[in-house]
Amino acid sequence: MDTRQLRTLMAIAEYGTFARAAREVNLTPSAVSQQILALEQELDTPLFNRETRPPSLNLHGLQLLETAKKILGLVEETRISLKGSRISSSLSIGSVRTSTIGLLPRAIVALRQTYPELHVDLRVGMSSSLLSDVNAGRLDLAVVAEHAGVSRNLTWSPFLREPLVVIAPPGTPPMTAGELLESLPFVHFASDVPLAALINNELTHQSLKVKHIAEIDTIPAIVECVAAGLGAAVVPDIAVRENGRDMLKLPFGQPQVYRQIGTVQRANSAKSELLIAMHNKLAELSGEFGVFL
Repeated sequence: MDTRQLRTLMAIAEYGTFARAAREVNLTPSAVSQQILALEQELDTPLFNRETRPPSLNLHGLQLLETAKKILGLVEETRISLKGSRISSSLSIGSVRTSTIGLLPRAIVALRQTYPELHVDLRVGMSSSLLSDVNAGRLDLAVVAEHAGVSRNLTWSPFLREPLVVIAPPGTPPMTAGELLESLPFVHFASDVPLAALINNELTHQSLKVKHIAEIDTIPAIVECVAAGLGAAVVPDIAVRENGRDMLKLPFGQPQVYRQIGTVQRANSAKSELLIAMHNKLAELSGEFGVFL
């Protein structure tokens, strides 16, 4: 088994046929078939369902495909590591839809001032898929909330620990956070948003009875609803730190409730120096709530 065979296998999986994969890896279709046959003979197991047209990966083939991605990722990371401090490859980053996502472009720009040849690919997704992609080597780094299930071969490190706050529309008379939440309609997060469980647990802890008026899945949309006068809400401090729009803002929780956002990476990654630099840049941009490695 060698890296050429693994790259060919990945090309077949991506492009669907041996012929298209051959063009991608600059081989003839016959040479591609020979590579795959040699790989199957070495492993002593078929990798494709050849009853279908075109042939499709079977369960063994899919298992090897995931292994191939990890192996080729490690090869690339090792190549970069051996080149020393001169980084000229790409860094793939994923992030959940969080109010901290605005920090990422600023952190990327700052990091490229140190590593001008670095190319960064950024995408947004759900925690579960991002963690899966980091684990499989499709992502180098993911930004996720603290509660997300992180496997033992991944490392999660917080770069932000910030308080949650109760916000109410401009002009709301002064009152306690509990009074605000019980007297005004409550704009709340959808149940599948990580913050929802954290907030609901504290509401139960304080025995607060809220009157739900809207269920929304993004922090900016909740802030907009409160600013427009729809009701009160609980959001991370960063969401209203720079532009509170004269909304009433009070600490949430007894004691104060905090949420954490952090980075996830594969343990012992060859890009660890670069990933630590990205983490600490995010922590720096998080201001007083930043957590450095």
